[in-house]
Amino acid sequence: MAGILLIYFYYFSTMKKLSLLAVICLIGFTSWAQKDAQSMPNMVLKDVNGKSKNMADYSKSGKITIISFWATWCSPCKKELNNINEVYDDWKNKYDLQLVAVCTDNARNIQKVKPYVDGQGWDYDIIMDQNQDLQRALNIVQIPHTFVLDQNGNIIYQHSGYVEGDEFALEEKIKALLEKK
Repeated sequence: MAGILLIYFYYFSTMKKLSLLAVICLIGFTSWAQKDAQSMPNMVLKDVNGKSKNMADYSKSGKITIISFWATWCSPCKKELNNINEVYDDWKNKYDLQLVAVCTDNARNIQKVKPYVDGQGWDYDIIMDQNQDLQRALNIVQIPHTFVLDQNGNIIYQHSGYVEGDEFALEEKIKALLEKK
């Protein structure tokens, strides 16, 4: 049996490389194309006050929506949300947008979230994803991870990580979205 497997592996590896490469490229392109048309899943989570929120409803608001995944232990996450908070009122007025901060703290750290948010004065929805169900559904590997949804709820941009000033690049994506109209 092992000999047959070795012969099959040798044949497959030498004779089928191009076919395999073509299939891999096709799968990768299909995944990439589907990712561009993705929207928020129909998933109900609680906000920081315990109220149920369906993430798909943010896709149906008719507004540009920024969704930022963060945690209380993540310094770059908090820096990004604090920097966006400084321009958020201006962005709401200029671009008619909303921001949703999805906290991925686990059950052990969940009690730290509300006091932290209240202390920062964040004026946007804080959604709790303590089991990381939404994070997994959107294939998020690391936080901070930020999405921009257009007025139809389609994810048009996303990035991972945060470097000081990324909020200005985010604003350029929002401006470009409005220029397309």
